[in-house]
Amino acid sequence: MSVAAIAALIVTGVLVLALAGYLLWVVLLLRRLTDTLGKVVFGVDAIAHRVQPVNGLVGEINGDLAAVADALEDLAVELQGVPAARAS
Repeated sequence: MSVAAIAALIVTGVLVLALAGYLLWVVLLLRRLTDTLGKVVFGVDAIAHRVQPVNGLVGEINGDLAAVADALEDLAVELQGVPAARAS
């Protein structure tokens, strides 16, 4: 084998090892990312589970606030007919 062929094999081997090392590093990063994303998904699911009972309450509160808003609008209309001195 000539010196050029041996040098080409050595360079090819170094390149293959460098590429393999880089790919292993990417695999480790992706595994860490997967673990982190799993924790985030677990946390979001826990939050969604804890807030689930609030949905019904928000609807009830919204209905009550709509009634209060209607009453306040009626009161504002009534107060507009009263002279300014008596309104305060």
